[in-house]
Amino acid sequence: MSLHTESHRVDGHDVHEHVLTVPLDHRGSDLGSIEVFAREYVRDGQRDAPRLVFFQGGPGNPANRPEVVGGWLERALEEFRVVLLDQRGTGRSTPLDRQSLAEVGSPADQARYLRHFRADSIVADAELLRLALGDDTWAALGQSYGGFCLTTYLSQAPQGLREVFITAGLPGIATTADDVYRATYAQTAVRNAEFFARYPRDLGVAQAVADHLEQQEELLPSGERFSARRFATIGIALGQVSGFDALHFALEDPFTTVGGQRRLRERFLLAMGNRLSFAAHPLYAVVHESIYAQGAATNWAAQRVRAEFPEFDLSGGFAFTGEHVYPWQFEEDPALVPLRGAADLLAADADLPPLYDADVLAGNTVPVAAAVYVEDMFVPYAFSRATAAAIRGARTFVTNEYQHDGLRMDGRRLLDVLFGLARR
Repeated sequence: MSLHTESHRVDGHDVHEHVLTVPLDHRGSDLGSIEVFAREYVRDGQRDAPRLVFFQGGPGNPANRPEVVGGWLERALEEFRVVLLDQRGTGRSTPLDRQSLAEVGSPADQARYLRHFRADSIVADAELLRLALGDDTWAALGQSYGGFCLTTYLSQAPQGLREVFITAGLPGIATTADDVYRATYAQTAVRNAEFFARYPRDLGVAQAVADHLEQQEELLPSGERFSARRFATIGIALGQVSGFDALHFALEDPFTTVGGQRRLRERFLLAMGNRLSFAAHPLYAVVHESIYAQGAATNWAAQRVRAEFPEFDLSGGFAFTGEHVYPWQFEEDPALVPLRGAADLLAADADLPPLYDADVLAGNTVPVAAAVYVEDMFVPYAFSRATAAAIRGARTFVTNEYQHDGLRMDGRRLLDVLFGLARR
């Protein structure tokens, strides 16, 4: 294990860029090593402050790259040195995509490799980074999937944590992928109803786009075919408070006439391509269901469970889907096509180990404060409440003021609330 750090200055902050070499497999098998990257912000006057490590949402997304220091980061820097961790496989942490995975070998080799990119491995990376930086303990903040990682952290390495803050990210510790998707489809149906109640015209527009795509071939700017079922997946935006208006604006004027034929506008196709492509974060699609796997195969749960909700059957009407990944996306998205074999094998893997330890959580001694959103479309409220009750001493801020992006929209206030809860 080796740590390399380079530093520069940004607007009253020292910024340290850390690169740490870690084992691919923390359980001891000799599968080689990868690199983990983290960017640390230290405000002038805070060089002796404790560290706080941030776990980004996802899975498969790198830590944010702030162009300006504001929002939750600005608030956190008043008390901490803040470490923005690129979880393994993302950003500068030995990133995974169709190019790098091709070097791993066959689909079976790739699936075995991907087993090492779940929360348990991410937490083990963080622990090695903490030790390399010389910290006895550090605080941690997790948004969405970052909160899942912190629940794993509390389960397997609580000795490294001094305080834990979670926003929109308390997972069900004993739930299956099927349980999660039944809950998220139900909430996605609610958000569809709310969206179309606010913008009644948009239902007809969305239906017209879907019908058009069933009858007329349209290509995205990248050259790939644009399908109706893929169009429906832009409903992931409904899980964010800012997503309602953004989705409405995207549907403003999708059609034009070319040579007497109705076609989709070029700017609409460009916007759809940007929303739909997994090229920037293919790991999200490949490992998404595996974050819910604990000793049982997921077997493409989102696809199976969807059949229980007829409102999402596009043959009988139209509804947007949400944070759901389907096997057919590995046929339609060029960034995912080469990864289909590995994704199928990962979905069939029944031996992925548990990520949470109920006994350890029941005896927890780390201060934990979590923001739980009643109407969260991605992290079901009932499961979050049950997990909060299962973590000894955990305190919650339960609210319907926010959607899943509350930390981004109102981070300073949320951190004020969570800091106060944890230290009460």
